[in-house]
Amino acid sequence: MPRKLQNEDSLLRKIADTSRSSQGQGAGQSVALGIGDDAALFRPKPGHEIVLTCDWFLEGTHFLREKHPPDAVGWKCLARAVSVSDVAAMGGMPRCFLLSLAMPETHTGLWLDLFLGGLRRASRKFQCVLAGGDTTRRDKILINITVVGEVRAGSAVLRSGARADDILYVSGRLGEAELGLQILRRTKGATSKNNQLTRKHLYPEPRLALGQWLSKKGLATAMMDLSDGLSSDLPRLCAASAVGARLEKVKIPQVQPRDLALKHGRDPLQLALHGGDDYELAGTPSGENCRHGQDLNLTGCAAVQMGTILGAVFGRFTQPA
Repeated sequence: MPRKLQNEDSLLRKIADTSRSSQGQGAGQSVALGIGDDAALFRPKPGHEIVLTCDWFLEGTHFLREKHPPDAVGWKCLARAVSVSDVAAMGGMPRCFLLSLAMPETHTGLWLDLFLGGLRRASRKFQCVLAGGDTTRRDKILINITVVGEVRAGSAVLRSGARADDILYVSGRLGEAELGLQILRRTKGATSKNNQLTRKHLYPEPRLALGQWLSKKGLATAMMDLSDGLSSDLPRLCAASAVGARLEKVKIPQVQPRDLALKHGRDPLQLALHGGDDYELAGTPSGENCRHGQDLNLTGCAAVQMGTILGAVFGRFTQPA
């Protein structure tokens, strides 16, 4: 077994201090007991179900130590798809999270301070407080996040509810995060966190308000977040619902302006189809609810129609011509 970080008590105190400073007014009320005991205690609201999800965020696979700013790593490890964004895709609200962190002792100073700063900002933004976790030493930085959320009983939006003739919609624009990653890889040295071209890759914003609004209104028949790319994730929704999908090329929201992607040698449509890390929501308001489409802008995030669901083709995904 790997040895624990030297002076682990001081490290845990640093993380605990970050947790306490991230709790805004009303945050953390669902955590009856947080850091400092053998385990945390979570108290869901009456009439709600608990949502559980977890995610690995690994150096060399998901981020590059020499390229990604430490505060961006802290922000993104909480925000990314299978943690807060997955809760959003079910129409839920994240409440608390557990942090498991392995890292070299050389990075327990400034790098860790900046990482915790980004994590603290994300915790405040998403009203999701740190409730506990674990630390150990390793030559590479390995991060695991477990998020605990809640959703009103019976109102969770699943992948399996799409039906023939449902309208297929998506939030935001697709391919921007992948373009940002390509630009980051080509940039010499560390990347500025203020670079607007790489911001969506570094600091994604899960669509919590949109997911909760759709769940509350009962408009969506199925929904999921897009983490691996539309061409990878949409077939998973189709398979869960035993349906197919047809996309209209001209309606798929792409990087704008198009010249921005072309300037960097990338096709905007290919970025939209195959680029990952967008953390947008794809879902299906039923045909009878599509008249509510304009109301999706009320959440502060436009969601546009990009295709329709086909019946009884068991997960087949038809790419646009």
